[in-house]
Amino acid sequence: MILDAGLLISIDRSEKTAHAFLAAAERTGTALHTSHPVVAQVWRDGPRQARLAAFLKAITVHPFDDGRPVGRLLALARTSDVVDAHLVICAVRLGHDILTGDPDDIAILTAMFGPAAPVVHTWP
Repeated sequence: MILDAGLLISIDRSEKTAHAFLAAAERTGTALHTSHPVVAQVWRDGPRQARLAAFLKAITVHPFDDGRPVGRLLALARTSDVVDAHLVICAVRLGHDILTGDPDDIAILTAMFGPAAPVVHTWP
């Protein structure tokens, strides 16, 4: 599953819902991923974000190295959020579902993939 900013913020805040999600993911062996642009959205003060830093070391964080497909997706969807588009591109490439607190904006982007679109789950 590829994670948007919402869950990362919940982890940083040590919210119970985040702990429950992580426990379920571990029980089911669900691989967790995010992207460097999502990390940039939530990273503010490293010394105060020890929980988030530890979590990021335990998951796969994908670099922003596919600007052209992201730009094409934004053009097709007539939207402008590069971070969301990159997250969708990563999810499609990996064949993973997306967990997001912003399902409406993500759904506009995933709709461009028709039946190959990743499943979007809402956080929390």
